[in-house]
Amino acid sequence: MSTDADTTTDRLAALERRLQALEDEREITRLVTAYGPLVDAGAADEVAALWTEDGVYDVDEAFLDGGDAVRAMVTSTGHQKWIERGCAHVLGPAHVTLDGDEAVAVCHSLMVVHGEQGFRVRRATANHVQLRRTPAGWRVTVRTSRVLDGRPESPALLGAGARGERP
Repeated sequence: MSTDADTTTDRLAALERRLQALEDEREITRLVTAYGPLVDAGAADEVAALWTEDGVYDVDEAFLDGGDAVRAMVTSTGHQKWIERGCAHVLGPAHVTLDGDEAVAVCHSLMVVHGEQGFRVRRATANHVQLRRTPAGWRVTVRTSRVLDGRPESPALLGAGARGERP
């Protein structure tokens, strides 16, 4: 027979699990969406810190292996020119699936650039993000980004991410 103390302990444990899940989802969403403002600010160290040191950023235009490669992308002449001309990396809300100390997030992003005719969307991208809880908090282990240009790989990333699957 259960006692009131058992019931209270069980309810408190369930509440703690639910609160932890909410906090994890919030931290992951903030981490994923911080990429845009940080990369547009040219904050190379802060962008690199979104990944684990051995994390991978696999984007159509480049394969960045490790924090130093991510940092170098942000400080590169090409990226700095985007900033100088005016650009915005806008990431939509992340859909997060938790699995203990691992997680998957998925979202769309737009790269909006400024030009002589005003602003235009340069690219729309599917982003599938794998994350791990570290002593420093959640960090990206693999981010795979593919342009939504009709190739089947891009919507497949979105579907896998929405189901909490790794590609």
